[in-house]
Amino acid sequence: MGYQHIHFIVNPIAGKGTQRLQQEYLEQFFIKSYHQLTVKYTEYRAHATTLTMESLAQGADIIVACGGDGTINEVASCLLGTAVPLGIIPIGSGNGLASNLNIPKNLRQALALLRSPEIIAIDTGTVHDRFFFSNTGIGFDASVIKNYESSDRRTLIGYLKACLTSFRELKQPKETFVHLEDRTFKTYPFMVFVSNTNVMGYRMSLTPKASLQDGLLDVLVIAGINRFKMLLLGVLLLLNRPHWLKEAQHFQTTSLKLVREGSASHEVQIDGEFHTLEVPDIAIGLGQHALRVIVPQNGV
Repeated sequence: MGYQHIHFIVNPIAGKGTQRLQQEYLEQFFIKSYHQLTVKYTEYRAHATTLTMESLAQGADIIVACGGDGTINEVASCLLGTAVPLGIIPIGSGNGLASNLNIPKNLRQALALLRSPEIIAIDTGTVHDRFFFSNTGIGFDASVIKNYESSDRRTLIGYLKACLTSFRELKQPKETFVHLEDRTFKTYPFMVFVSNTNVMGYRMSLTPKASLQDGLLDVLVIAGINRFKMLLLGVLLLLNRPHWLKEAQHFQTTSLKLVREGSASHEVQIDGEFHTLEVPDIAIGLGQHALRVIVPQNGV
C-alpha cells in the first residue's frame, strides 16, 4: 500500500496568525505509515496559486487550504477540473465557505476530516477569468473589503470599522443595467451581491437560502438607499433578514451581466478580496458541481 500524499497550503497571517500548523505538529494527527504530509507557507498574495500548482505537479492526493476565503479561493481555483479534492482548515477571519460546509473551526476536528475524507462536488462561480466559491459583489460590499484590506485588524471589529468608513464615503450610485436570463432592468444599486453560499463570513448572511449544490446563484440587488436605510440593513443583516428591506430584490440565476454605461473598469470583491476588473461589463456565471471538496459526514 502506497502513501497518501496530503499537501497543506498555509497562510501564516490568516485570522490572528498562527504558528501551530508546523509539519511536526500536524503529523501527530495522521498515520505515519500511510499519510505523507507536505506543508507550504504563503508569503504574498496569489502565492497559494503557485504553491498549489506545484503540489499538483508533485502528485498530491489531497490539497488543503489553511486560511480564510481568499486562501481557499487561490487553492480551489487550481483544483477545478482535476480529481484532487480540496480540504479546508478554516483559520481565516470570516470563513464563509467553511461555515456553509459545516467544517469545524476546531483544528483537531477539521484535521480529522482528512483522515477518512467524505467528498462532495459543489458549484463554483465565475467573474470573467476569475473564480469565486462563496460570493462576489459590487458597490458597498466591495468598498467595505477595500477598506478592510487597508486596515491592520482582521477581526470582526476591523470589519465593522471598515463598514463605518464605507458608510462615511458613500457615493451616489451609478446607473446599472442588470441582465438576467429572463429579464433586464435598470437600477441605481447600493450593492449587487452574488452568492454561492448561505454564509458570507462571521456567520452573517445576505442570502440565507443559497445552496452550494443547487446549480443556481443567489443574487441580491439593493437599490440606492439613504443612510437610515443602511443602518436598518445592518440590523437586518445581523438577524439574517436582509430581504425584509423593501429596496432589496432577490433572484436566482445561472448567469448575469452588469453593465454600467461609460465604465471601463469596476471595483469588485471576490471571496472577500478586493479586485479592480479592467473590463467594460461584469459577466458572472456558474459551473455546476465543478469542485470536489472534503466535508463532514452528512455535513452540507
